[in-house]
Amino acid sequence: MVSVLEDTSKVEALFEGWEETLIRSCLQKVMGKVFVTDLSSPESAMAYVGCFAFYAGEPDRELVQEMPGQFVIMVPQDERWASLIEECFPSAKKVMRYAIKKDTVFDKEYLDSVISALPSEYELRRIDGNLYDLCLSSRVTMDFVSAFGSKESYLELGRGVVILKDGQIVSGASSYTRYKEGIELEVETIVSERRKGLATVACAALIRMCLEEGLYPSWDARDMNSVALARRFGYELSHEYAAYEVLK
Repeated sequence: MVSVLEDTSKVEALFEGWEETLIRSCLQKVMGKVFVTDLSSPESAMAYVGCFAFYAGEPDRELVQEMPGQFVIMVPQDERWASLIEECFPSAKKVMRYAIKKDTVFDKEYLDSVISALPSEYELRRIDGNLYDLCLSSRVTMDFVSAFGSKESYLELGRGVVILKDGQIVSGASSYTRYKEGIELEVETIVSERRKGLATVACAALIRMCLEEGLYPSWDARDMNSVALARRFGYELSHEYAAYEVLK
């Protein structure tokens, strides 16, 4: 039986060395949950937050088959887990993602110069209660805030900025998730406003905000365009890894 593990210290060793901040969010009990099939001495675990599920320890079919959401991005710890996911979900879409190193040193002067270059027809604003609601109104921007589950939770734990044009969100960067030491950065721009440097401005503003608060803005890239954007701020690619997109 799949159950939520309250004492997450029991599975810390299973995830040891896996430098994903989403896993930290779950282990630190900031947000997300850890699922196991053995509450007393778990040898397998699934850390789940947002739409991501990370599988560690001994491969467990019951854990894989337990879909915690309608759409899940499953990330296996090793080839054994990958094979099990493929076996349980033959129609799963295998994708490659790109892990970014977590030790970036940022140039604050560069960040400030990027922010100041925002054209006058746009407005840069921090996400507040009203903008939280506006983010949820669009499929493009809902991931800026949706993983937090409530407005109160986002306003307490989340950090984010949006760029407005004529009162509408056209770009932004926000915390997809939060862990004690920082955030996992999410960035998006509506199609009609892409290739104008707006995502760069939004990321610079969010990184600057995090630095002022002593938080680390972690970056995980879904494609090479995201890797290229990250490199503008000094991030470095660590490695690529496989994930599986599964729709219930």
